[in-house]
Amino acid sequence: MAILRAFKAIRPTPKLASMVAALPYDVMNSQEAREMVVGNPYSFLHVDKAEIDLPESVDLYDTQVYEKARDNLQKMVSDGVFIQDAAPCLYIYKQVMDGRAQIGIVGCTAVDEYVENKIKKHELTRADKEQDRINHVDYCDANTGPIFLTYRAKSTVDTIVAKQMEKQPVYDFVSEDGIGHTVWVIEDAKVIDNLCAEFAQVEDLYIADGHHRSASAVKVGLQRRKENPAAGADAEFNFFLSVIFPDRDLYIMDYNRLVKDLNGLTQDAFMAAVEEKFTVTPYAGTDYKPSEKHTFGMYLEGKWYILEAKPGTFDPADPVGQLDVSILQSNLLSPILAIGDPRTDKRIDFVGGIRGMQALSGPVDAGAMAVAFSMYPTTMDDLMDIADAGAIMPPKSTWFEPKLRSGLFIHKLSE
Repeated sequence: MAILRAFKAIRPTPKLASMVAALPYDVMNSQEAREMVVGNPYSFLHVDKAEIDLPESVDLYDTQVYEKARDNLQKMVSDGVFIQDAAPCLYIYKQVMDGRAQIGIVGCTAVDEYVENKIKKHELTRADKEQDRINHVDYCDANTGPIFLTYRAKSTVDTIVAKQMEKQPVYDFVSEDGIGHTVWVIEDAKVIDNLCAEFAQVEDLYIADGHHRSASAVKVGLQRRKENPAAGADAEFNFFLSVIFPDRDLYIMDYNRLVKDLNGLTQDAFMAAVEEKFTVTPYAGTDYKPSEKHTFGMYLEGKWYILEAKPGTFDPADPVGQLDVSILQSNLLSPILAIGDPRTDKRIDFVGGIRGMQALSGPVDAGAMAVAFSMYPTTMDDLMDIADAGAIMPPKSTWFEPKLRSGLFIHKLSE
């Protein structure tokens, strides 16, 4: 059973939606965010990365940052940049990238279902990143960034959603990166009830992206329960903002690796070590993107190579061990290049496939990195199998595109 709940979204007026909508706070650094908002006082980055409105000397986790986020949000509401729906609604959020559409339902999901693992996870979180978003949610008294969830598609849900999309959207714009964003409001109580009933028959929801946002939202909700023992089970803080997409709509891109040095090895010694676990074939082309699982591209000294994992180097029955990121880590990055913990090692960098192959070969050619690896994307089946097994994916296993925009929907925790 999956709980889907309507809510009174705080959302931008239609004429300002395209200016408000912003990429998630965690896909750019503060300097990039400062540059993005030049000339745009309506950007939601003024809320999600409020340090951009403070001197650069202020620490990112200083109380001033969260106070500024709260104040900026309150001002945007009072200035009429945002409106709030009078009654609880659900929403449809469609994104189109390179002709591909992903269509999700925007609503609230339940803190209890996260705690009970009915909303399944596949990544570990870091305490410092969690605390940052806990503070942000608490000071703003709102979920400002939606959690990116998925479920195994249901035709009955598809039918309801398709019917609602025949109506006039409230937002319809193309962002600077060429991605289309269209939003419909579902106000009809009967349609809302039907959708909630359909999701009550969905066995599990899965976090696709947003593990830190979800963990933080849940911890704020649990803390508010302690502070408000008389509040009922339907209190807003018992739910958090989510966009729920059918699994078949989602697009996972490759998440590639760069390593700064060869761990003291000569090129010949390194290649000999690689050939113990991989079949290595020189590639005559300019770039090599793997076209199937258990195959990798390697860029070294101006040349591309195809690496194929040899039989016996991984367990096909192990949902985590058979992932390409695990195979590369276990057979090359750790034993040969001494990258023990890719989550913390400063010698490795990760590049989302959205940045293109030049983002791999360029740093190697410039001497900033020694070797690059192109990866075959993790699949949705991999993600769900691992979550179902209660296991954890290695870090930097999935890169979803397009990213959900923040600022189009805000869920207030108190009425």
